Order: sequence, then structure tokens, then C-alpha cells
Amino acid sequence: MAQVNAAEVKIPPLKKLTNYPEKLAPGHRLCAGCGASIIVRQMYMAANALGYELIIANATGCVEVCTSIYPYTSWRSPWIHNAFENAAATIAGVEAAYKALKRKGKLPSGKKVKFVALGGDGGTYDIGFQSLSGALERGHDFIYVCYDNEAYMNTGIQRSSATPKYANTTTQPVGSESLGKPQHKKWMPEVAAAHGIPYVAQVAPSHWKDFMEKFKKALLTEGPSYINAFCVCPRGWRSKEEEGILITKLAVETNYWPLFEVENGKWRITYKPKNPKPVVEFLKKQGRFKHLFKPGNEDKLAELQAEVDRRWEWLNKMEELTNREG
Repeated sequence: MAQVNAAEVKIPPLKKLTNYPEKLAPGHRLCAGCGASIIVRQMYMAANALGYELIIANATGCVEVCTSIYPYTSWRSPWIHNAFENAAATIAGVEAAYKALKRKGKLPSGKKVKFVALGGDGGTYDIGFQSLSGALERGHDFIYVCYDNEAYMNTGIQRSSATPKYANTTTQPVGSESLGKPQHKKWMPEVAAAHGIPYVAQVAPSHWKDFMEKFKKALLTEGPSYINAFCVCPRGWRSKEEEGILITKLAVETNYWPLFEVENGKWRITYKPKNPKPVVEFLKKQGRFKHLFKPGNEDKLAELQAEVDRRWEWLNKMEELTNREG
């Protein structure tokens, strides 16, 4: 099957995007200010614009428990709840069954369908990593979307490997003997890209056009795609509910959460702040880092800034190296 040129497929203007029927019904129990519902709605907007039906396997987590409280559901498209550890395996099986039924002529051939696995960082970076890695390696035609709120928020704000260094969590709390999590955050997009898959992207719902373009590319990509989405959690981050998009923008503008993509092995930063803000502008909006602003912890803030700078420099080098001619 020929690859579709994503550049030739245009996302409609925002006004038209908002006119499509909502596939995530209102009335779900996600917390006020949660970034996950925005991420899901933007996924559906892009899919609706391109005429795709999404079939979703949803790992146990915040989105699952808050959208499927028996006997109600918020989902207006095919949706499967599975365990923390097997969202990618479940959607891989569904995708394989769909292809088999099409080969046998038991399903219509003209309908545009895309398979999506959806999970938080706990069900992606940690518990579900083995099934995700296997599905990526086997080359199933699906999109994996991680809404990364940087801890196991659904079960009580426990640290995950996505939790940033020095963040205060219930399993690595701040106290007289600890400044929070002692390890830096693991960055899953690089791990996904190491599988040699066709498309990887990091997105933020505050930058919706960038999000739409990347999800469009994932929809039109044959084979596996991985999308890492920044997801504010006011409850776990001790941030103000009304400041979710502001904090998301600060994550991007400080280079804490750079926006980039890896398309067929070529790295590209899709947004470069003209005047990057210091990472403290992002950190000070969140109670999970308030201990770092006490006298005597200046070196810890400098360490986090150095890590952001190191990662940004590395991304720029990858962009230069993979796009060099000859």
C-alpha cells in the first residue's frame, strides 16, 4: 500500500474542527483542570477532520476509571478497557483480527479505521512497557498515545519513571532525609524511536496546531506511531486548576517539554522558543516542587536547569545529525 503524503492532507480551521460531534461525552469524572480530556478531544478532532474512526484500547488509569463508571460510559466510539500492562498487546490483537476479517471479505474495505492504545505514564513507561515494546517491534499499524502526568495519579500520586527529579510524591516524599525522587525522568520518545518505527512525536495540548499536525501524520502512517503528550495533573502537582494550559505553555517555553518529531529516523524540533524562560518559571507553579525554593536548595534548581539544557542541546544535535546531507 502506498504511503499517503501527510503534507497534502490539510487540517481544517479551528472553527470547523469544533463543529464535529464530540466523541468523548461530557459528564465524565476527570478532575477539574485535568489535561487528559483535552488530549483525548484533540485526538478525536484530528481523526474527525480526516474521516477516521478510532478504535481505542485504554489501559487502567485516570482516563479509564473516570470515563467508565458503571453503568455509564463517556465513549462514543469503540473502546476497550484492559489492564495496566497490556493496552498495546490488546490493540495489536484487535488490529490483527480486523486485517484478517478484511482479507476474508467480512468487513467493508472503504472505511478509514485507526487503532489507538491510550495509557498514562505508569501504564506506558513502566507496567506496560513490555507489551508496548513488543507491539512496536512487530510493526502493528496503530498509534500509542501516552498522556504523561508524571506519576501514578489514579492510585495515589506514587512516583513513576516519568516523575521528574526532586518531585514530591507519596512513595518518595519530601522530608528531613529526602528531597523527593532522586532520579531524573525517563524520556519515552527516545526509547520508542530506538525501535526504528516510522513516527514518534512529543506534543502539548497548549500548542494545538502542532498537536493536530502530528496526530494527522500518525493517522496517515502505515505501521506503529508513538505520541507522548504533556498532561497537567492539578491534584498530583498541587497546581491551580485554572492554570493548566499556562503550565503547559511554560513547560514548552522553558524547554522542559520540547516539541519534536522523529519521522523515518529524522529528528525535527517543531517549535523553538525565541527566548527560552528559565525552568524555575515552570517549577514554581507546582506545589510538588515548593521545597526547592527554600534557602539552601539553589544548587538543586541549578541542577534541574542543567538537565533541561543538556537535553535541549542533545535534541538539537540529533536534528542536525539526522538531517545532514551526504
